[in-house]
Amino acid sequence: MKVAVGTDHAGFLLKQTVVDTVKELGHEVLDVGTFSDAKSVDYPDFAYKVGKTIQDGLAVRGITICGSGIGACIASNKMNGIYAGICHDTYSAHQGVEHDGMNVLCLGGRVIGPELAREIVISFLNAQTEEVERHQKRRGKIKAIESGTYTGD
Repeated sequence: MKVAVGTDHAGFLLKQTVVDTVKELGHEVLDVGTFSDAKSVDYPDFAYKVGKTIQDGLAVRGITICGSGIGACIASNKMNGIYAGICHDTYSAHQGVEHDGMNVLCLGGRVIGPELAREIVISFLNAQTEEVERHQKRRGKIKAIESGTYTGD
């Protein structure tokens, strides 16, 4: 699977752990930057780059890292077809994929350390979306909200 990884300056120190973990699992990394923590850069730029690679079919999943994970998550979820979740535990990382169709994992580089990040990435990438009726129905409602056709039922 191809996995896009992007980070701002605040997530940069965690990025190598994430990239190494993705590769250890046998996946291909598409690194969209940043490539240094020497200067401040804006997390929406990198959240967009990760999301765009998924929208364009160049990656199946993505991982964004900013200081808290929150900003990257908010920016990611503004993009059609991008279902991002901030996860600082392994349960949320796999459950978000299995139940909710999450395709972008957001991490806080100033919140978690490398070992926990590694375990979360493994949980996220090993998870598969469950094609169970109740989850499909709920994901359908999310897509209706996204497209503006949701009727509230």
